[in-house]
Amino acid sequence: MKKIKFFALLAGMAMAMGLTSACSDDDDVTTNNWTTYQNAVDSQVQAAKKHDKAILLVAFGSTWQMAFDAFDATKATYEQEFGDDYDIYLSFSSAICINRAAAGENTTPRNYYAPNFWLHAFGRSEYNEILVQSLQVIPGEEFNRVINYIKDFANNYLGDLDDEYLSQVTLKLGSPLLTSAEGDGNDVDEAAAALYSYCQAQVNNGDVVAFMGHGNPDNYDSYKANVRYTELEESLQRLYSKFYVGTVDMPDNYKNNVYDRMQADGVTDGTVQLYPLMSIAGDHAHNDLAGEGSDYWDEEDPDSEENSWYEYFSHMGYTAEPNLTGLLSIPAILDIWMQHTHEAVNSEGLEDYYHSMFPEAD
Repeated sequence: MKKIKFFALLAGMAMAMGLTSACSDDDDVTTNNWTTYQNAVDSQVQAAKKHDKAILLVAFGSTWQMAFDAFDATKATYEQEFGDDYDIYLSFSSAICINRAAAGENTTPRNYYAPNFWLHAFGRSEYNEILVQSLQVIPGEEFNRVINYIKDFANNYLGDLDDEYLSQVTLKLGSPLLTSAEGDGNDVDEAAAALYSYCQAQVNNGDVVAFMGHGNPDNYDSYKANVRYTELEESLQRLYSKFYVGTVDMPDNYKNNVYDRMQADGVTDGTVQLYPLMSIAGDHAHNDLAGEGSDYWDEEDPDSEENSWYEYFSHMGYTAEPNLTGLLSIPAILDIWMQHTHEAVNSEGLEDYYHSMFPEAD
């Protein structure tokens, strides 16, 4: 497979505003929401700023306590590793997750903010170096949004940051988990080795281990990144034949497609250990993967996307066992993300990201 060239991903991205306020026909409400969010983030950055460099961890987000715990632990690990030189911050890119987390949908309310607010606050505090670390699994649609946030910031999309500062600040970008698939020490093979080690007990028992990733629909398969799921399954199966990788959104790689591959391989019964191939165990893990009961099973349409993986494999003659552990909670997997951060730290930074909106100021 052709390796996805990481820094080449920056070319040709469209700018996006990325505001997280709820939709409203009242411009004053939207403006006030934006101001409230920005002021809150500005205050946090001003209180926390100890260095001239910042790392912003960008996750899609969640509304579950175990996910919040995983994000807190990840941030703490980054502070241990990079805290002598960088201030560490965490953001959600999903407006839905931000709003529902603030409302306390599944646990105690927590306030998270979108990357644009953090980047703007960094600009107001004039950090000399800003490193954005993607916590996405593949360089797909959500990673595309991360890139757009950086480009919007660099190009002063609100027009209220200092143009001279923006022309000099160093911007760096840490890649998603499964960015490379070729060469020695590539991400896919490293992740496969880490997952093989983590699931050693199930492997020793002869169980099937099936991972559920998210994936992108064909029309959102940015950089053709869905191929990473196929490559990960191939790499895992070189270590143990009963590993499988499916998704909730990648065409031809749903749970029924995983079942078909298992049947073709002669794996017709036994225990299927189910794991989310996502940074945290959130809605998809609790519902799409581990959902139990009549709300998660339609007998008349076994292949329905509404059916959970637990109910599906249980009804297909297997013993299904969900495991609600996200990838950030597996130390050897988190190490791969942190390797990418180290690579970004040691890079010269992104090129050709800054284009003044005010040429007369140049």
